[in-house]
Amino acid sequence: MSLCTVARRLCLSRPSSGNRISAVWAHLYSTEAAKDTGAKKYKYPDVYDPYGPMPPPSEKVVDLADRIAALPPEEIKQIAPALLFRLNQEPPQAISGQGFSFGSQGGSGAGAAKAEEKKAEKTVFDVKLEKFDAAAKIKIIKEIRTFTDLGLKEAKELVEKAPVILKQSLTKEEAEAIITKIKTAGGVAVME
Repeated sequence: MSLCTVARRLCLSRPSSGNRISAVWAHLYSTEAAKDTGAKKYKYPDVYDPYGPMPPPSEKVVDLADRIAALPPEEIKQIAPALLFRLNQEPPQAISGQGFSFGSQGGSGAGAAKAEEKKAEKTVFDVKLEKFDAAAKIKIIKEIRTFTDLGLKEAKELVEKAPVILKQSLTKEEAEAIITKIKTAGGVAVME
């Protein structure tokens, strides 16, 4: 129940207490009552630091940072491996990016990652339509519509773009089944 409702009920129930009601209304609409809440004001810091204040770096650290900043870029790239070797730390392991495209990856870790990928057996395959007979175009469109959610127009446009990837992220069995269906319809499909 709001304060206004309480004041109205008091006004209706006690017609003789006019001074009391006027005091309630005066307090209700008073600006001084709003100012005197007793709440403390909080001043936000200019920069949020979750780890708390840190002491300033020593003179050695500042000198080392200046010397590193003055190095050429080729030598700056050599700092991290040299420190890891000096401190007997293993280099960080590459995180698997299977299914994601990160663009071209450079560096010494990229060669090792490519060698590991070749050793690992591939579990996800794509089916690519290489070519087809012009007479079998309608059969191939119908066959593509059976294993995709494409409409007639979209399937026709897809076939006309050959060579094109028809379906992605399939198991080996699913990909082989689709390839045999396309071969029987008169097309040439490959597994990638």
